[in-house]
Amino acid sequence: MKKQIALLGSTGSIGTQALEVCAEHPDKFEVYALTANCNADLLVRQARRFQPEFVVIADETKYEYVKENLSGFPIKVCAGASAIADVAEMQTPDVVLTAMVGYSGLQPTIRAVQAGKTIALANKETLVVAGELINKLALEHRSPILPVDSEHSAIFQCLSGENDHSIEKIILTASGGPFRNKSLEELKKVTCCEALKHPNWAMGAKITIDSATMMNKGFEVIEAKWLFGLTAEQIEVVVHPQSIIHSMVQFCDGSVKAQMGLPDMKLPIQYAFSYPQRLKNDYPRLDFNVYHSLTFEQPNTQKFRNLAFAYEAMRQGGNMPCILNAANEVLVDAFLKEKIGFLQMSDVIEKVMQTAFFIEKPSYEDYVQTDAATREKTRELLKKLQV
Repeated sequence: MKKQIALLGSTGSIGTQALEVCAEHPDKFEVYALTANCNADLLVRQARRFQPEFVVIADETKYEYVKENLSGFPIKVCAGASAIADVAEMQTPDVVLTAMVGYSGLQPTIRAVQAGKTIALANKETLVVAGELINKLALEHRSPILPVDSEHSAIFQCLSGENDHSIEKIILTASGGPFRNKSLEELKKVTCCEALKHPNWAMGAKITIDSATMMNKGFEVIEAKWLFGLTAEQIEVVVHPQSIIHSMVQFCDGSVKAQMGLPDMKLPIQYAFSYPQRLKNDYPRLDFNVYHSLTFEQPNTQKFRNLAFAYEAMRQGGNMPCILNAANEVLVDAFLKEKIGFLQMSDVIEKVMQTAFFIEKPSYEDYVQTDAATREKTRELLKKLQV
């Protein structure tokens, strides 16, 4: 039986690569639904090729365009954020890939978990914002959560066959981004164009900026806490510029397992889709004659303060990670529009975290209100900077 796949965020970097995986294994996977935010042209091309049952465009102004361009196909076309959440909980899909960007992925993921779906989780913000709630629902509804991030997939693979209680710590690797060797003075002058040039990975704009500021690694730290049931003290970050070791696990006897491979997101996507099986593919193989030197160094949290903020948010818990994420989403958008400097993003995040209203045991409604209030506060601080 082919696994039916619902791709939430099919036009982004993860979504497009997930479709490549499906195309490479047509005997294993079938696309049941495609959703996108606003890239109607690419969504239409994907739908014509894969002919899913459902297509959803979040931007309702583009509904007629998508519907008209798919009129000759037996595809149901819907629009709006609520329609994406509806697709996520439909009975047919076996796997729901949550590859939407940022906070927008929270509600569809919750709905998919409540429906007991297997979640291929690429939207790390879901666990950053509401990890405790998601874990509770996943346990209640027996919804498996399989990580798609290369680092968390690596940890997941290293833990296969191991006793969870034997974990001493996990070690998340980070490339260090394009500015690893720049000074603070140089970072003040970094442009958006420079920040979008990641040395190892091809990703969407938002996650590429998060990687440059190391906020992405901070989010991965928080995500790892919820995925693997760890404390802050059990999660270490090490800079590994070659991006060959995707992450490691150190066990209570001192032994360390590492998962290695070329930087290619199709590998963890395929593993999440095929788990617990491994499927053959013709992707390029790791050649140690080429990668004959692997290096490691400690992250510099004086320059890249966002990583330290993520650890602090994780230690505080409650709605603080939600606050961190909301502020960051607003600031990254501002940076991409050249309305704020590279280092100023961390300055504003620090102020927002210091002045935000803290809730120790938030409900879903608290997360929604926290997200909205934090975005408003962050925009107010941005306006003051621009005066």
